Amino acid sequence: MTLIVTRRTPLAAQQRLEYEGVHPLLARLYAARGIARAADLDTTLPTLLDPALLQGAAEAAVLLADAIAGDKHLLIVADYDCDGATACAVGVRALHAFGANVSYLVPNRFDFGYGLTPEVVRLAAAQKPDVIITVDNGIASVEGVAEAKRLGIATLITDHHLPGDELPAADCIVNPNQPGCAFPSKSIAGVGVMFYVMLSLRAELRKRGAFASGGEPNLAALLDLVALGTVADVVKLDRNNRILVAQGLQRIRQGKLQPGLRALFRIAGREAERASTFDLGFALGPRLNAAGRLADMALGIECLITDDLGRALNIAQQLDQLNRERRGIETQMQDQALALLEAIKSDESGERASLSLYDPTWHQGVIGILASRVKDRLHRPVIAFAQSNAGELKGSGRSIRGLHLRDALDRVSKHAPGLLLRFGGHAAAAGLTLREENLARFEELFEQAVRELIDPADLTRTIETDGPLEAGRMSLESARLLEGEIWGQGFPAPVFSDDFIVDKQRILKDRHLKLTLRKGAARFEAIHFNFAEGAPDKVRAAYRLAVNEFNGVSSVQLVLEYLEPA
Repeated sequence: MTLIVTRRTPLAAQQRLEYEGVHPLLARLYAARGIARAADLDTTLPTLLDPALLQGAAEAAVLLADAIAGDKHLLIVADYDCDGATACAVGVRALHAFGANVSYLVPNRFDFGYGLTPEVVRLAAAQKPDVIITVDNGIASVEGVAEAKRLGIATLITDHHLPGDELPAADCIVNPNQPGCAFPSKSIAGVGVMFYVMLSLRAELRKRGAFASGGEPNLAALLDLVALGTVADVVKLDRNNRILVAQGLQRIRQGKLQPGLRALFRIAGREAERASTFDLGFALGPRLNAAGRLADMALGIECLITDDLGRALNIAQQLDQLNRERRGIETQMQDQALALLEAIKSDESGERASLSLYDPTWHQGVIGILASRVKDRLHRPVIAFAQSNAGELKGSGRSIRGLHLRDALDRVSKHAPGLLLRFGGHAAAAGLTLREENLARFEELFEQAVRELIDPADLTRTIETDGPLEAGRMSLESARLLEGEIWGQGFPAPVFSDDFIVDKQRILKDRHLKLTLRKGAARFEAIHFNFAEGAPDKVRAAYRLAVNEFNGVSSVQLVLEYLEPA
């Protein structure tokens, strides 16, 4: 069952925003998302949160400045997703600009797993670093940091994930979610944390007179990378994150972007001059992530740090091919997962609150996407498993609103100590490792934990919309207006709901429903992707306004998220 509900729009806030000069359509949408004053929409750089608020950033700056002064070797240990890749690129580019001796290492996820493990530290030690800097990982790496200390290597942890019961004994930790940190933006991505550390380092170097004769690096030049990593990691777009993304998009639209991003836009067939959060999240992000899922994220990082556009284009083509391969693998795995679900339904009575799926042929790098797709389709927390090391399974989970996935795994771990070999993550996404023989026991305990933690009402899919949109607003002008704004997790893109008469319909490529819809005297072209069923004569639809480009002509198109009989 799916419910279409309308967000409440505080009329006073909407009217105030309009009075302060905000476009009437945007005023309505922003008021529904908690914006009460036009000043709250200010995304200029001076409105960013002060780096001094981020616990450990000043200490990290001193550590790094001392290392630069002593010509120490800095080694960045990166994570293998888009957030980790962009964070690494921000670090490499900024530290090079500051005159540091810096290199990076991104361990193969299939050989070394996640985080700064002792094995990764020993691998890093071969490069003889004086300081290891983690980006987008490390907050749970207690053993890895201990190994680095044993080898005489200093450690700086920069991360944004939730810490466990014990913090690593690093020389310095920068993570807004560590105990005692008062930084208000707890949702900042790993790339945002690294950007803030670089801001703090620049301030420290200023105090030391490093730029007395000029040559101070402009860190704003890295905001395109910060925007990409922030959007691709699907973190909540609180005000500070919206500022980072807005500033990055502004630079991209002005043509002030890294060669790697320029290449990715070109390969994806997108126009950088009209870049949107949708482009970052659904065109560039997946191509970078494909490297970490199927091959080596070093390929993605090289794309982001090279200043040679020709080389960037060559790498972007490789990333595009990997992404095509990823989609093929994902489609096959999704078909297998749906077959598994049919078997589960036939074997059990009653409806499950969670799903744990496993097939020995599944690719470890794609299970996260699979879990996300099945979660979206069935509106249940899903964990998909693939074979890892001998006798072990690696799981990747995605959750629905109302269930904090890491909390659910923590409850399983406390109920059965030792069952989970490793786990960690966020409210919406998490990962874990267990012995293959313990899968059935985990499935049982995870289902129990979900039922204990979730409100049964949250198991009903709810599509939040902004209500009806008058026909005059269903225009190319409105679609362009919305396309230029900052939308994302926690600040959702507008979805409207209306009743329509279906004038025409046909199935495209056996996968997509193409329609002509009528509202009053106005007709609109619409499409429902990955929906190959027919529509009734009258429908109620939840939809987004989008710009359709065809043969050089732009027109408004309704992209349907859901439809039901009116």
